[in-house]
Amino acid sequence: MPPSFSSAFFPPDLVAQASAVLDMLRDQALTCATAESCTGGMVAAALTAVAGSSDVFERGYVTYSNEAKTESLGVPPGLIAQHGAVSAQVAAAMAEGCLEESGAALALSTTGIAGPGGGTPDKPVGLVFFACSIAGSPTVVRRRIFAGDRNAVRYATVNAVLDLALQVLSGVPTGDEMD
Repeated sequence: MPPSFSSAFFPPDLVAQASAVLDMLRDQALTCATAESCTGGMVAAALTAVAGSSDVFERGYVTYSNEAKTESLGVPPGLIAQHGAVSAQVAAAMAEGCLEESGAALALSTTGIAGPGGGTPDKPVGLVFFACSIAGSPTVVRRRIFAGDRNAVRYATVNAVLDLALQVLSGVPTGDEMD
């Protein structure tokens, strides 16, 4: 028998993490949506690789270009011009726009430089920002710099944003961890 989609494309720990997020969403009667740039739909794919995800997963947006971020999520072009697409401000705006456009109760977003090119001294390859926005609460944004090749950066980002979702859903204090 061939391997399942989830085991073929995602490590078991990532599938378990996605399953935990979905369980917490179910327990709280919440739905979720994703807005992704550097991960290109991997967060949505990890969540929907889990059987039964359709009862809480609303939709996923892949907004790779600045134009897509503006048109699909309502990210102001001026915000992108001022801070760049890879910024805490744009990650927050993506999550908040996703929340508004999708009607979901929780939204996750990712934006970053997965590499191998595209980095600068101020924004190196591996720099990512990710956010979690939940209706009625402040948006939580994180900044990380991940090492490794393009896929390593993308998988680490999926892991990190799912971990953030677990923290927010658990009511764990999230503070301003922008390291």
